[in-house]
Amino acid sequence: MPARRSPARSRATMGRGTAAALLGLLGLLGASLAGCAAPVAVEPAPDAANPACAPLMIALPDTLGDAALRKTTSQATAAWGDPSAVVLRCGVPAPGPTTDRCVTVNGVDWVIEEGDPYYTLTTYGREPATEILLDEGRISSATVLASLSGAVEKVPATRQCVGQEDLASLPAAG
Repeated sequence: MPARRSPARSRATMGRGTAAALLGLLGLLGASLAGCAAPVAVEPAPDAANPACAPLMIALPDTLGDAALRKTTSQATAAWGDPSAVVLRCGVPAPGPTTDRCVTVNGVDWVIEEGDPYYTLTTYGREPATEILLDEGRISSATVLASLSGAVEKVPATRQCVGQEDLASLPAAG
């Protein structure tokens, strides 16, 4: 007759085996996660905790052109590309009346401030406002605005730009 193990010994042996397997699995996960890119450090907008940002953030696309969505360090922020070609922050102050260029893309108004190398695009007529910093040399503003309009329109519009350009008919550049 084979030797019987005591139930306590079987559980102890099984516990050590399970713990060893879990430690091995955690080691493999840690090694694989170490190769992942670090989150993008983004300063949160002053009103990042505004509940109106949540539906927008959930609806963001996984890619903008060839740039993949990356993790960020702050609430209501997003970044695409490595290094980042586009950074989004929901909860910035809404712009007031302005003489800056304003365009409409798929029903969303954007105030554009050209910079070198980054453009700043801020939604107009939506509170809280959403701000995008984009490197125009790496990704087309038409691609970015067309791709983000569906998410951004989750924050309802209360007013529109006057004398804006309608870019909805422009083809999205890649």
